[in-house]
Amino acid sequence: MHTLNLGVLAHVDAGKTSLTERLLYAAGVIDELGSVDDGSTRTDSLALERRRGITIKSAVVAFALDGVTVNLLDTPGHPDFIAEVERVLSVLDGAVLVVSAVEGVQAQTRVLMRTLQRLRIPTLIFVNKVDRRGADDARVLRQIADRLTPAAVAMAAVHGAGTREAQVSAYGGADPGFTDRLADLLTEHDDALLAAYVDDSSALPYERLRGELAEQTKRGLVYPVFFGSASTGAGLEALMAGLTELLPTAGAAADGPVSGTVFKVERGPAGEKIAYVRMFSGTVRTREPLPFHGPGAPRPDAAKVSAISVFEQGEAPRRDAVGAGRIGQLWGLGDIRTGDTVGTAEADADRHHFAPPTLETIVVPRRPADKRALHLALTQLAEQDPLINLRRDGLRGQTSLSLYGEVQKEVIQATLAEEFAVEVDFRETTALCIERLAGSGAAFEIIAQDPNPFLATVGLRVDPAPAGAGSDFQLEVELGSMPYSFMRAVEDTVHETLRQGLYGWQVEDCTVTLTHSGYWPRQSHSHGVFDKSMSSTSGDFRHLTPLVLMDALRRAGTRVYEPVHRFRLEAPADTLGPLSPLLARLHAVPRTQEVRGAECLLEGEIPVARVHELERRLPGLTRGEGVLECAFDGYQPARGEVPVRSRTDHDPLHRKEYLLRVVRRVAGGPEGG
Repeated sequence: MHTLNLGVLAHVDAGKTSLTERLLYAAGVIDELGSVDDGSTRTDSLALERRRGITIKSAVVAFALDGVTVNLLDTPGHPDFIAEVERVLSVLDGAVLVVSAVEGVQAQTRVLMRTLQRLRIPTLIFVNKVDRRGADDARVLRQIADRLTPAAVAMAAVHGAGTREAQVSAYGGADPGFTDRLADLLTEHDDALLAAYVDDSSALPYERLRGELAEQTKRGLVYPVFFGSASTGAGLEALMAGLTELLPTAGAAADGPVSGTVFKVERGPAGEKIAYVRMFSGTVRTREPLPFHGPGAPRPDAAKVSAISVFEQGEAPRRDAVGAGRIGQLWGLGDIRTGDTVGTAEADADRHHFAPPTLETIVVPRRPADKRALHLALTQLAEQDPLINLRRDGLRGQTSLSLYGEVQKEVIQATLAEEFAVEVDFRETTALCIERLAGSGAAFEIIAQDPNPFLATVGLRVDPAPAGAGSDFQLEVELGSMPYSFMRAVEDTVHETLRQGLYGWQVEDCTVTLTHSGYWPRQSHSHGVFDKSMSSTSGDFRHLTPLVLMDALRRAGTRVYEPVHRFRLEAPADTLGPLSPLLARLHAVPRTQEVRGAECLLEGEIPVARVHELERRLPGLTRGEGVLECAFDGYQPARGEVPVRSRTDHDPLHRKEYLLRVVRRVAGGPEGG
């Protein structure tokens, strides 16, 4: 049986989870429809999801449809949980993008569509809630063409939109308007089809057009638009037929090399780790060792799979194996993390489809005695969501997290309280800046020469790299000039130190080159006892490298860049006067301005740190009629006073002294062992 791994994506409140529930009901997986409002849906299983009425974690449920096993992945719609969507994208064969017939195309809809197009994930668009008051199928179809893609074609007509009696009738070969629109769209991507159409339009029978529609949809060239209501079931029959006809399925390559992606990790009732894996080829079996890889080099040991569950018809029964195309749960892989790959493939460290988190906060336990419990709890949460980027400052005893927004912070707080019995408070959320080099710089410390307190020679040069290049480590010394363990200690410490530059922010887009190296070989007394005071260790290089690197950064200089959002603001034209001074005060830079009758459209950039205030002030200044859409648009040099994480410890004038205190405290003395 073929498999379709299907993602359901949407802006929050477009009816995504309700659509999932309706599909499961129509497929016979559930006997009664659940309700998001009542907290009784199948895929929103977390108590927090049921209480809030939003999806927080992606969920998987399978059903059979026309001989195809559909693994349906319900994803969060709120932008604060976009990381869950990102992980799901890497395992999809196709997607359904849900749009509300009332609210139309919204900010998150556009972000999702751009990503689906960039990744060439075949997508069907479903316009939901045609039975709701205010539904306007024609308006939404125009928005889809204007804001999402012109390569969209309506697959049905809506009758009685905006009423509970709304019905949907699918177009067919007997609808000349539909076949003409279909031919016009499909011939844009196929020269042979265009030639045949020009010679004789009647030579393109509906069956050929329908086959070409399926082919181009599977290639991500066109986007069929379906209409319906997850509440009443109107239009669902046509959508379900489209799933198997228009989206590609995964074939069986069960005898190939094992290769799969871990897109979710959770803990079972006994605290055991459960990995959700999409298999691309090969077969994983119980009691067999399975190698898995994170970013970079593979981990040295494979783990033995102790149990497997495979998603089938609403359940996940235990099986002896999970094969290509399927999604399974694996037990026994104690060190596995979200984003790892299993088998022969290696994880791509730079595989990010959406913007990274642009906010951060410090989390503090309400009871000082809970510090260790908090760290363990956050470590588990970081296994599930690596993008929270857990960071602990050992000297100050502070733990910070990266965030997408305030709702995510509230969910983390509730999760820590309910699942780990740890009550926490958060410091004020701040924008997560980065540092980039202003020039090049170099520094070195020679072994046994003051003020070097460690038995190591390290020289480093830092050079700027193009924006988006990340950080790279290179050698200007011979690889064999000292033991590999010392080389690796320097490289690992360079990447770790770059997480906090001169002003405390991560240093991006630079090349660090090792220019000097040296060590003292292992020394022993005559009776064979190791003499630590006369022998270099990896610890010497781990402790010296930050000091040298910070000297090099200081000589190169760094500049702080703050994250910015691209914004689109629609408001009544007569409110532009009060809005303009606010935008100026918030350092927003309008790029385009267009007046459309009584409406005004502004587009431009605004610092992430200022978005919340704009959202708060907008309703009062626009009589509640202002609509703001924001999306991450990179970094720009920070304006005004340079943002510093902590003026005491991260000011450029004190950074080296701070690091020296840290390494001496860790090392317990100048020998650095």
